[in-house]
Amino acid sequence: MIVGGGFGGLTAARELRGADVEVTLVNPTSHHLFQPLLYQLGCGGLAPAECASSIRAAVKRSTNTTVLMAKATGIDVEHRQLILDRGEQLDYDSLIVACGAKTSYFGKDEWREFSYGLKTLSDAVSLRNGIYGAFEEAERTEDPEQRRQWLTFVVIGGGPTGVELAGELAIIANDTMKGYFTRIRPSEARVILLDAGERLTAAFSEKLSHKVAGYLASLGVTVRPRARVTSIDEHGVTVQIDGAEEQIASRTVVWAAGVQAASFAGTLAEATGASADRAGRLQVEADLTIPGHPEISAIGDATQVAGPGDRPLPGLATVAIQQARHVAHGIRDGAPGATAPFRYFDKGALAVVGRGKAVCEIRGHKLSGRLAFFTYLTVHMYYLSGGGPGHRVKVLIDWISTRIGDPQNQVIESDLASAGHLRSGTLS
Repeated sequence: MIVGGGFGGLTAARELRGADVEVTLVNPTSHHLFQPLLYQLGCGGLAPAECASSIRAAVKRSTNTTVLMAKATGIDVEHRQLILDRGEQLDYDSLIVACGAKTSYFGKDEWREFSYGLKTLSDAVSLRNGIYGAFEEAERTEDPEQRRQWLTFVVIGGGPTGVELAGELAIIANDTMKGYFTRIRPSEARVILLDAGERLTAAFSEKLSHKVAGYLASLGVTVRPRARVTSIDEHGVTVQIDGAEEQIASRTVVWAAGVQAASFAGTLAEATGASADRAGRLQVEADLTIPGHPEISAIGDATQVAGPGDRPLPGLATVAIQQARHVAHGIRDGAPGATAPFRYFDKGALAVVGRGKAVCEIRGHKLSGRLAFFTYLTVHMYYLSGGGPGHRVKVLIDWISTRIGDPQNQVIESDLASAGHLRSGTLS
């Protein structure tokens, strides 16, 4: 039994193809989401079908695999049964929990009403509507203050997602939207990136973090480090910087600051007595099993696993994929899970910033600029799945056109027509 159809869950199912086991993969949606390119969907550079692929198509050659579009809501560890949202009770001999993570507002869930997340397909579509809708509202209003608010975009979180999104928003304002409006100048839009830390992309070296800041500055993004958000409402964001409080008026606020384990991780912790950290991530044994339950393995963003130097492994697709293969190997050999400690092979970290520029750090090698961009592109195309024989080629062409192509062709008129919805000042 596999809970979750993300990188970890889908990899586990594929690795068990042809094994002497019956596999059931449970996921609340019918698609596998390629989250690294989700910000491109949110900014209109890619279509939903280019970021999401059918789970059934991905495992159609695995005759021993059944896919159920359902939500796992409970678990009976004594009788080894997984409980679904309609009350079904499914027996398991081995359970792999790869339920992933969701957006975390650090206990301020009321902020969700006034900001956009970026973890699901619907999040990205909603953000796309909000971005282009903001330009439409700015064009319509005659009030200078309201226009300034509509043309102010605030991104909270200085990790790779926040950095990539801020850079793309600047490109939209400066290039993509040029010539589409008569009453406003989209290039006057402000993109503000708020980060609570000392520097952006803290997972990278200090040198590459400075490169990222420089790339963003060249695009016109205003970066505010050491900015702790204290409030988000319909008027914008309140931040505290060096002890002073400041109000940033904006109608479009994007939250890219934190994640927590999906709800089922908490359900599993309660049922098994497993420990979890403040973000709800499960503490697992070295072999990725739940303490006292060798038949239950947990992988991916729902777990906290120590890496080199006892630092927690990052929430990356490569971590989940390697963990899935490790667990599946033990199951193929007849064990209920992995039989040896997990060892992560660090393939590095990557982030794209602006048109044709990126940074990457791979096993001590630090790259930036065009070379890093094409490294980023190659890695992401390698892990992209689904969509038929030409899927990778189509995504590659569309994605490159938004990064280094003619800015006037980055968002076609049909995208503009579908993305801009009438807004009333608060999120709907």
